[in-house]
Amino acid sequence: MNRRSPGGRLAALAAVAAALAGCASDAGEDRTAPAVSAPSSGTAGRTRDSGGASADSGGASARTPEGALLVTDFGADTVTFVDPAARGAAADLGSVRVGTAPYGIALGDDGTAWAATAEGVAAVDTRTRERTALIPYRTDTGPVTTGEYRGGGMGIALSPDGSRVYVGVNVPGGKGTLEVVDTRRREVTRVVPVGRRPFDVDVSRDGRHVYATNHDSFDVSVVDTGDWTARRIEVAPYGTEGGLGSWLKPHYTAVRPSDGALLLPFEGERLAVVDPGTGRVRIEEMTANTHQHGVTAGADGTLYVVGTGPIDPSEDDGPSLTVRRPDGDERVIPLDGPHETVALSADGRTAYVSGGFTRDGYWNGLSVVDVGTGGVTRLPVGERPLAVVVLGGGEPGGA
Repeated sequence: MNRRSPGGRLAALAAVAAALAGCASDAGEDRTAPAVSAPSSGTAGRTRDSGGASADSGGASARTPEGALLVTDFGADTVTFVDPAARGAAADLGSVRVGTAPYGIALGDDGTAWAATAEGVAAVDTRTRERTALIPYRTDTGPVTTGEYRGGGMGIALSPDGSRVYVGVNVPGGKGTLEVVDTRRREVTRVVPVGRRPFDVDVSRDGRHVYATNHDSFDVSVVDTGDWTARRIEVAPYGTEGGLGSWLKPHYTAVRPSDGALLLPFEGERLAVVDPGTGRVRIEEMTANTHQHGVTAGADGTLYVVGTGPIDPSEDDGPSLTVRRPDGDERVIPLDGPHETVALSADGRTAYVSGGFTRDGYWNGLSVVDVGTGGVTRLPVGERPLAVVVLGGGEPGGA
């Protein structure tokens, strides 16, 4: 492990900050994502339009296998169904158009998937493979665009009873909001101010609190679902020096099953353990030494953390998946190329890591990781796949 001090870490980053843009800052960033292309040969003729009409009458009637995945295509306007047991073109089970640049996704017990797009929250019936609603935001996010800094929905989560969807809405150049969607009425019923660029949204197990992880304001907003007040907890184990230009900001959060603590990984060096009630932040050591993004927790408390790759290649390690046991013991599984988020199979034996990545350097596919052996299979699928849910079972929070 690289045990650099905060000052030393910041000094090392200063040399590369001028050459690297991205996750760091709005300033000077090329906000144009790759052009949305037509479906690949694996999805051609099987993409369903935003009204649910099928381009192939066989698309909706095809059986979706148990344990199939649904991924958001951040580089397109679709979500794609994936059979992780298949290989090649057979893994692609078809796509559904949901709205521009879908980011996070959440799955309800009734089989409805909710995707946060630049245009609104899309509801997808995963049995018929049709979009059944597109719910516009109340927050003014400006023109609909694509790319890392686009406005609109980012993190998304469901209340434990499935009655509400919570979506973090990015407002380019300003603070974001948490919008509350009534899943029965399919409309936004409340808007709560939160921090800047809410990458992730999570919910306490009792449903009394919602947590928005705000990348560009170094904090987590704790929203009380009783009175809809919000508290700010700063989570900045390296400090906030550099502001929007800093790389050392929070990305995603996992809620620890045992006690409800919030777990936020940083740089493969530090794990921030946050008590959402008191706001106390405790730091534990990590070992991957890589820029970390996505995280999810298994039912037994094991943590799975995605390393996207080095900030400074001369000092930092490459992409990886960290498997961290509740006692803090870590195993680091190398990955090929940048990745963004992770979801688990229902039995916890397989991790699905998306290759979409919010920055340049992404690839169109998933890494399927055998957690027991550390074996990795790359599965080309989707258009910059970013978030993943497992249909018919799987750990929540994998998006």
